[in-house]
Amino acid sequence: MLHSVHSSSPVSSDMATDILVIGAGAGGMSAALFAKRRNMDVILCEKTDMAGGITATSGGTVWAPGTDLSREVGPQDSPDDARRFLQSVVGERGGDALRDAFLEAAPAAIAELHNHTDVRFAAASAHPDYRDGPGAAWGGRALAPLPFDGRKLGKDFSRVRPPRREFLAPGGMMVGRNELDALLKPFSSIRNFRQTLSLFLQLAKDRVSWPRGTRLVMGNALVGRLLLSLRRNNVPVLYNWSLDDLIVTDGKVTGARFSTPEGERTITAHRAVVLATGGIATNTSLRRKVFPFPDMISLAPASNSGDGVEAGLRAGAGFSDGVDSPALWMPCSTRRLRNGTELVWPHIILDRAKPGLLAVSQDGKRFANEANSYHDFCTGMIEHKHKTAWLICDRAFLREYGLGMVWAGTRSVRRFIRSGYLIEASSIGALAEKIGVNPSRLEQTVARYNALARSGEDTDFGRGSTTVNRFNGDARYEPNPCMRPVGEGPYYAMAVRPADLATSAGLTGDINGQVTDKNGVPVEGLYACGNDLTSLFRGTYPGPGTTLGPALVMAWRIAAHLAGRSPAAQTIVRSPEQTEHGQPVTENVSA
Repeated sequence: MLHSVHSSSPVSSDMATDILVIGAGAGGMSAALFAKRRNMDVILCEKTDMAGGITATSGGTVWAPGTDLSREVGPQDSPDDARRFLQSVVGERGGDALRDAFLEAAPAAIAELHNHTDVRFAAASAHPDYRDGPGAAWGGRALAPLPFDGRKLGKDFSRVRPPRREFLAPGGMMVGRNELDALLKPFSSIRNFRQTLSLFLQLAKDRVSWPRGTRLVMGNALVGRLLLSLRRNNVPVLYNWSLDDLIVTDGKVTGARFSTPEGERTITAHRAVVLATGGIATNTSLRRKVFPFPDMISLAPASNSGDGVEAGLRAGAGFSDGVDSPALWMPCSTRRLRNGTELVWPHIILDRAKPGLLAVSQDGKRFANEANSYHDFCTGMIEHKHKTAWLICDRAFLREYGLGMVWAGTRSVRRFIRSGYLIEASSIGALAEKIGVNPSRLEQTVARYNALARSGEDTDFGRGSTTVNRFNGDARYEPNPCMRPVGEGPYYAMAVRPADLATSAGLTGDINGQVTDKNGVPVEGLYACGNDLTSLFRGTYPGPGTTLGPALVMAWRIAAHLAGRSPAAQTIVRSPEQTEHGQPVTENVSA
């Protein structure tokens, strides 16, 4: 057994542990932490030299209904309400037992993280589910990690995968969603000015000693908090350990082989191997089998190449294509810099739902409700086989709300036009010609959109008719906060394409995260969580954080299930910071 080995310690060629977790994203780190707290020995192996995976570059939101945190902000939520809501969204696609298990365990999983580790969340009082329906919630279900001081990690701060370059403010500063308005409009109020000044003063102080800002928010904050919790619980993390294959002995998964800087190494897992390698995000062969278009952009790190899924398949695991969709999508624009760097911008909440913008396909027609969730907007594209769509707006919209990487209030857009990222024309017809769309068709589409905007009702696609539409719109516009006519030129267009933010396709599993074969029989000794496991929501996207929520909760269920099999693993051991009178405190665990 391995005890209290740090990532910098030398490692032997043959090691053994109770639980071997592969992949240091939110799911893998949580699984390792939950297992360690249940008095099981754990080793966590990470393919790269940094922790976090796609969690680190995400918004970090966790969708978890019925928690104590939800009740603290007012909305009365319950697993029963969430169950009714999910039934309305997922319908007859199956997987009811898996979702019931998720809803049952979510409150306990979040409570354990929040109360007994360094992970801290705050429930959003206003962050609605992405669909209307019975049991839908306005707030309380979306949990955001609280900002984290990366300096607490010391030298391990460099182990936190940085966010995407596009999401870093100048100098390497991270900014939360609730701080964007102040940063974009610092002189619009004293409050905005003070908040912006405070952020930049903190950054200036950080940059004296650190390569980027140490105030971590969103996904980076969650990763930093989990990493600190692992360290305080003496969970070893082995970096640059790349999974080669699982070891199967007499039909049971008993360990894994790795490529490491010191050569090939093996680790024996006496109880289980947990796969959490990030799904099939950049795995070319698996993407070709299930994705609608072969050349789609992935927002995941290149290292998320399906290692765990492929190893699971070789060990006899079953595979699901995600049912409704193999991935969860975001419409993204891409901008190539002069040095050849390609920047990718997900159009999430800042522009699509705002009044005065419409989206058309290459035939010059609208095809979906532009204000729907990013996933539902993209499914509208995919259903009509549109690889590219164009976001259309006027100059007033660009000044007020911005478009993609063109920030609101940008005085000069010349550099964006020169790079081809933004297309400009003096008339709608001229704009159509520049983007290869029939001019008369686009003029007719804009005229129709304007007529609907003046009436206040989008009878074509229902824009502004749902809760999440109106939430992301502009309340100053009545009666429809998502619509106003396109006004005077110049006019602008920006190309967007569907990109996967996470995969729904993956290994099949049961309610405890045990990987199952094609007949639904558990593969002994093998578990999975996160994107390695097929989505609980069958390819639908119910609300913000519906990838990280199941990842954390299934990690909890895996640890509870494994602990329930051994009398020696029936207690939770708190970290040294969570002791009374200097003595360790244990808690009974219900499996």
